[in-house]
Amino acid sequence: MTTNPAVSISSLTKSYGSKQVLRGLDLKVPAGGVLALLGPNGAGKTTTVEILQGLRRRDGGAVTVLGEDPQRSSRAWRARIGVVSQASTDMGDLTVGEAVAHVARFYTDPADVAATIERVGLADDAATRASRLSGGRRRRLDVALAIIGRPELLFLDEPTTGFDPEARREFWGLVEDLSADGTTVLLTTHYLDEAAHLADDVAIVLGGRIAARGTPEDLARGEGELTVSWTEDGVGRSLRTTAPTAVVRGLMSRLAGPGEEVPGLRITAPSLEERYLELVAAHEAAARTAALAPAA
Repeated sequence: MTTNPAVSISSLTKSYGSKQVLRGLDLKVPAGGVLALLGPNGAGKTTTVEILQGLRRRDGGAVTVLGEDPQRSSRAWRARIGVVSQASTDMGDLTVGEAVAHVARFYTDPADVAATIERVGLADDAATRASRLSGGRRRRLDVALAIIGRPELLFLDEPTTGFDPEARREFWGLVEDLSADGTTVLLTTHYLDEAAHLADDVAIVLGGRIAARGTPEDLARGEGELTVSWTEDGVGRSLRTTAPTAVVRGLMSRLAGPGEEVPGLRITAPSLEERYLELVAAHEAAARTAALAPAA
């Protein structure tokens, strides 16, 4: 595996008219891993991904994707990336086999068509028209079309929106297989459990910058706080603390009954979703405060 990052972004800026969307965003995506890019609508993640794919020009900053600037990308560079966008309805009149074979002709060294169809779990639907596939199976076809060229970097944009739980789990397994084979995956999703399950790293975009970056576990852990919950006087109570042992010791001395059990005692770690929502709420509160502040 190469030691160079698959994606490198430095001081990236982008505005639409008077609205500044990206404000000096910095990000590196290691080769061979899965990075989830999270953020609320309007945070700048979609613009960032479009710049990385060469679909939108940046205003400032430096960007390299697989060693090249997407704004000056070659056809050979484009063959090294795969893209699964949010929704696709093209090639609906073609069968699964015809669609994959058609796209394969655009590459000099494509993967085997039948093997790719089997890899994404569509062997039984090879003769089915794309327009007749369910949402989840159409998504699998989208992945087949994206990986038939053996991409080094795969963009997945909200890949499981609208999936039922079983279809989501099956799709996660496919992404894990691709990552295990060395494909770098950049995932955007609004499902925090999806990011926690699939991603080696998570980057949260707020206000056009990376507000937090780390493994799902590290981001969820935050400052090391845990939540201690218990029942007292028939009322559920909880406390966020970095010293849960001391809290439990105090509860035991005050509340422990027969068997030295504290009623309803639980110690839980925060989830990635909880930390994400905290960061978003803090950012929005800061933005409201700044908007109300008098001009200097």
